[in-house]
Amino acid sequence: MAKPPARRARGSRRSPAERARIQALFERFEAAEADPRTELAYTSPYTLLAAVALSAQATDVSVNKATARLFAVADTPQAILALGEEGVIPYIASIGLFRTKAKNLVAAARILVDRYGGEVPLDRAALQALPGVGRKTSSVVLNELGVEPAIAVDTHVFRVAHRLGLSRGKTPDQVEQELMTVVPGPWRTRAHHWLILHGRYVCLARRPKCQACPVADLCPSGELGA
Repeated sequence: MAKPPARRARGSRRSPAERARIQALFERFEAAEADPRTELAYTSPYTLLAAVALSAQATDVSVNKATARLFAVADTPQAILALGEEGVIPYIASIGLFRTKAKNLVAAARILVDRYGGEVPLDRAALQALPGVGRKTSSVVLNELGVEPAIAVDTHVFRVAHRLGLSRGKTPDQVEQELMTVVPGPWRTRAHHWLILHGRYVCLARRPKCQACPVADLCPSGELGA
């Protein structure tokens, strides 16, 4: 029996009007902020990797406060190794899961020193093999450093993607796959930042600020904040 044709991504079946709406959404985001960046503070690929890994289940503000102290004394894998788990903990104890994060940070630093000479491998598989580094963290790092376009899906991106009608995915991975299909190519490297910032400051989970939303007229979810 012949196999059924492969299912096309939903984005490939969108109408011209829907594609035009999505185009307009990202034109608005670009007009408001042409070069969005992560709000995590970093000075090198390693400090970016460490900050993103530490940000799981924590706010960027709390992570920046912790890493300002940590990176002042240890901003390389070698220096983190010298501190060890017990040395790292006092610097990051203010953020969630700090003991597990300290363990992973030191274990990852050891791998970076032993296998990569203290450098961060800018390869998805190698990054995701590091303790405490999953797909979302690797996507943020690779996208932020301009290695490859990626749309990391956290709770903000997941919520905004659904409200703006960009995805119906039930899992972060499904939402990521659909966003990479429907977001026009020129904006894929910046889409993660636009969506996360929109969710953080405008499209809030409980009381979205629809009246202040720059894309309200393009949003299929209506006046959620009314």
